[in-house]
Amino acid sequence: MLLGKKRKLGRKIEEISVGEKLSITERIEDKDLLLYLGLTDDANPLYIQHDYASQTPFEKPIVPSIMLTGMVTSAISKYFPGPGSHVLGQEIEFPNPVYHYGKVELLFEIIEVNLPEHYIVMRIIGRNDKDETVVIGKVKVCPPHRLREIHSAALENF
Repeated sequence: MLLGKKRKLGRKIEEISVGEKLSITERIEDKDLLLYLGLTDDANPLYIQHDYASQTPFEKPIVPSIMLTGMVTSAISKYFPGPGSHVLGQEIEFPNPVYHYGKVELLFEIIEVNLPEHYIVMRIIGRNDKDETVVIGKVKVCPPHRLREIHSAALENF
């Protein structure tokens, strides 16, 4: 447990402005795909069986859409706004597949900052190696709340 240890939080909502952008690039490696599929117990042949996937319009195994969603939410938690953030809602589409060993460039842009209700809305566009759109959507995010000082009442939940 990390009681008393200071953890760096992401940016305050007051520090975030409409128009800010972040771009990150992720490469899909076998280890990442196998770890995801193992954790979720997902054995969809479209994700792992070359013989099956070769007979579909995709022609080869694809990356699960929810894994791409995980990359989006992970970037929000790690970078923008950062640690302490929480995804409140999302509307995401996957117009083109991402293939194993593919690269995805995700562009995040702040399109709304709602100070009174403490949330931001980000537009997300993801493109693959061929510059095709593979992720498009919006995510509503609660940036990290600033914490009060720890006192005895805060420890009642432990």
